[in-house]
Amino acid sequence: MGSLPAKASTRIVAALKKFKPIITAARAKDVNESDTVVIVTDLLQEMFGYDKYNEITSEHVIRGTSCDLAIKVEDAIVLLIEVKAIGLELKDQHVKQAVDYAANQGCDWVVLTNGIFWRIYKVTFGKPIEKELVVELNMLELNPRSDDDIELVGLLAREAWQKERLGEYLEQKQALSRFTIAAVLLSDTVLAVVRRELRRVSPEVHIDVEEIANALRTDVLKREALDGEKAQEAQKRVARSANTTLRDTKEADSGDAKSSPDSKS
Repeated sequence: MGSLPAKASTRIVAALKKFKPIITAARAKDVNESDTVVIVTDLLQEMFGYDKYNEITSEHVIRGTSCDLAIKVEDAIVLLIEVKAIGLELKDQHVKQAVDYAANQGCDWVVLTNGIFWRIYKVTFGKPIEKELVVELNMLELNPRSDDDIELVGLLAREAWQKERLGEYLEQKQALSRFTIAAVLLSDTVLAVVRRELRRVSPEVHIDVEEIANALRTDVLKREALDGEKAQEAQKRVARSANTTLRDTKEADSGDAKSSPDSKS
C-alpha cells in the first residue's frame, strides 16, 4: 500500500486533532441522525478531502431506497455512505439498504458510520449481492502521531481513488488471510515441496502427498480456515492461479520448442 501525499497526511492529522473533541461532545449529547450527518459531511471535507459542494451529495436520497450521502469523483459515484445517529450501535443490517442501492448504481464501495465508527465495505455484484468488511476506523482511538493510522484513514481519502488504494488494500488483506494461506498450503505445488522436505528429514519413511494433506487438515490448520464460503473462494482463487501458471509455462515451453534450431520446420 503506497504512502499518502504529504498534503493529505497533514490534512488528516489536523482534522483528527480538531474533530476528536467535537465527536466526543456530540456523543455525550447523544445527537440525532441529522446532526450526525452534519458532522460526517464536515469530516468528509476536512479530513478526507472531498469538495463539499461538488463531490459530496445527498441527491441520491430518492425513491425510498438509498443512502444518506454519496461521493462523486470526476462525475462518477465512487462511494455511498449510510449514516446512523452517533449513539447507535452499528449492525450489518443497517448497511443492507445502502449495499442494495450500490449494486443498482454499479458502485463498489459503501460506508456505514455513526461518526465515531466508520466501516468500509466492498460490494460484490452477484446473486445474492454480497459485501465484505474491509476496514473499520474508530475516530476516537486513531492516533494523529501514528503513520499506520494516518495511512488507514487515507484509504478513504479523495487522493486514494486515483491509485485505487482500497482495492490494493483488499487484495493484500485477502492474500494474507488464513483462508488463502490454508489454500496455498494445501495446493499441489506446496504439498510436493513439503513431501520432498519430509523425505529429507526421514528418508526411510514413505510419505505420500495425501497423507500430508490430511495431516495439515486435521492437525495443523484450524477448521475455520478450511470450511465455509471464504475458504472455498480462497481455494478457487489459488486453483485459478495455479492453472494460469501451468498454462503460461506450457505456452512458454511450446514457444521455446518452436524457436529451437533443432525443431522441425
